[in-house]
Amino acid sequence: MPLEDLLDNAARMGVSGIEINTCGWSTAPHFDLKSMLGNAVAQRDFLKGFSDRGLDVISLNANGNPLHPTDPAQGEGLKNTIRVAGEMGINTVCTMSGLPAGNSSDTMPNWVVSSWPPETQAILKYQWEEKLFPFWTEIVALANECGVGKIALELHGNQCVYNVPSLLKLRQEVGPIVGANLDPSHLFWMGADPLIAAEALGEAVYHVHAKDTFLNAPKQAVTSLLENGNLTDIPARSWSYITLGFGHSEEWWRQFCYRLKMAGYDGWLSIEHEDVLLNSLEGLEKSVALLKGVMPVAPADFKLQEI
Repeated sequence: MPLEDLLDNAARMGVSGIEINTCGWSTAPHFDLKSMLGNAVAQRDFLKGFSDRGLDVISLNANGNPLHPTDPAQGEGLKNTIRVAGEMGINTVCTMSGLPAGNSSDTMPNWVVSSWPPETQAILKYQWEEKLFPFWTEIVALANECGVGKIALELHGNQCVYNVPSLLKLRQEVGPIVGANLDPSHLFWMGADPLIAAEALGEAVYHVHAKDTFLNAPKQAVTSLLENGNLTDIPARSWSYITLGFGHSEEWWRQFCYRLKMAGYDGWLSIEHEDVLLNSLEGLEKSVALLKGVMPVAPADFKLQEI
């Protein structure tokens, strides 16, 4: 829907802010990155639509593969997103770590999920030392230059950074501007526990995507969670993205919010709706209602009584 209608619906549902896609895998229907970059008037008009309704722009999202071996435009999109975020005073940019090819002559991204056969280790060494570390050193320098304080990497399959150890490995190399965009839906299908991941990441949690996953036990028992079937054929898949509360209960989401607070996170919960079977607006409304019921809002005020 047009941006004005989107903002009106957001205000009606009672959310506090919106995450805006800029490039990459999104068609970015509400943000023309090229025309917004360096255009103070366009940026001011864009932000006014939000402020007039009491909404914040919580982050810009440049999700894609910025290290794609044959599509440099994705990396340039991330850089321009960081530049425009700095110009607009938006402190958080969400993106992916990127997934390079397996060697310098390859033309396709290569995701290594096994330690055997031994060439997998040569692939990982090439990807991290020759591609990831240099690229992210450059990106962190650009973020510093532009005044963007947080780059939140989604822990996502088919990316070099996809779990807690890989996020911490990159963060240790390039510094604390890089943190995690913790999306439990991806950890579910990769077999990790988002509740424990939140604790393990601690202060490295910079953003949270609220998205659920349906684990189809009978299919999983036969095919495992390594699923590459049609995304729209829900009955045939071992897992699928689903509206909040349809994959994991309200109690689970209550625990997730509490674990985030335990880890020191008091930021945004940004709903992603990718449910094939539910209407998108209905799915958002149900997700907003669930989160309003489970997320802590007011600051803690407990004090030990003097005895």
